[in-house]
Amino acid sequence: MLDTASLRVSFALVALTLLVLFYVVTYRTGRSAYAAWWCMSLAMFLTGASAYLLDGTDHQVWANPLGNVLIVAGAGCVWAGSRSLRRLSLPLWWLMVAPVVVGLFSVVDDPADNVWSGGPYFLAAMWIQLALAARELWLLLRADGSAESAERRSHRLSLWSLVVTSGGVAVFYVGRWIAFLAVGPDDPPFTTVFGGEVTTLVTTVLLATVSFSMATVSDEQQKEELRELAVRDGLTGLLNRTEFLRLAEEELRRTGQEGDLGQLILADLDHFKRINDEHGHLAGDRAIIAFADTCRSAVRATDLVGRYGGEEFIVLLVGAGPERADQVTDTVNAELRRLARDGDLVLPTVSYGITTLDHGIDLEEAIEHADRALYRAKEAGRNLVVHHTPETA
Repeated sequence: MLDTASLRVSFALVALTLLVLFYVVTYRTGRSAYAAWWCMSLAMFLTGASAYLLDGTDHQVWANPLGNVLIVAGAGCVWAGSRSLRRLSLPLWWLMVAPVVVGLFSVVDDPADNVWSGGPYFLAAMWIQLALAARELWLLLRADGSAESAERRSHRLSLWSLVVTSGGVAVFYVGRWIAFLAVGPDDPPFTTVFGGEVTTLVTTVLLATVSFSMATVSDEQQKEELRELAVRDGLTGLLNRTEFLRLAEEELRRTGQEGDLGQLILADLDHFKRINDEHGHLAGDRAIIAFADTCRSAVRATDLVGRYGGEEFIVLLVGAGPERADQVTDTVNAELRRLARDGDLVLPTVSYGITTLDHGIDLEEAIEHADRALYRAKEAGRNLVVHHTPETA
């Protein structure tokens, strides 16, 4: 059987190989946050394992605490990377707590003669951070939905692999921690079940499994981001015109047999060109973003909001009546007035054209009706809400 030093050399070589491959193949092609965190984790594990190779030499006094700090920091990067897959950030000071605590206790625990300096704190930091990583991945898996295609099934399988691997290693470190506290590092069952040889092998499996699974997840995440870019307006994040029309058609077909179809609203920012001319295009962009955010927050999750073009927006209120459409426009206008009063935004008034989606009228005809009502609102002086009626045709 290989000794601990030999296994640590092998571990370092595996970590170096995976770092190079993951950096070149995955990180450089996508520059994603999760790929960056995993590269940092591999680098930490690599340098930490290298520092441990100096145990038993005159350099152990500084190398052993350094190895503890780097390995714990690597586990923290696994946690941060798992969290970034959910598009959530992690405050830097959260990542610094465990390495700093472990480093301090390692330094004061006679590191020149004790290869397990700061051992209880090191093991606790490892299992806690790996358990947090497993939790983030589990939450991501739950939010991923059902697998509808081969790609999605492969994505979920990779997520399961990440959950099981990180969770399994976390459980392993819980066992090490309990055994360390119960019998110490020199007696069974710690030496037979949780010793350096077994741990190095387990950690090597962790690196290999997570690297390959992370590459698959990374590829799927990039594809998802590209799909999102294809259906979203780049400035506001709202549905673009094509996607809004597609989803609206689907929604109308779905609700066509269920009763009221809803209300369609076309909104146009009044005198928008004047904002660009007098205050610059940045001010115009901020006004568009503010309106989009306000409009998004005023509707339900089941409604659709899109940027129809330029300073024109379109809203589908599913199953709603005219009164609900008036409530939405009143809410949006009130919020815009508040933002203009309390902030430094230059915000225009808004004109609205509204039509009821009746049975027998297709989406294109409904949009034409709302557009006629919008034209009447602007013709009548702007900053008005006009509902389509036979008189507005």
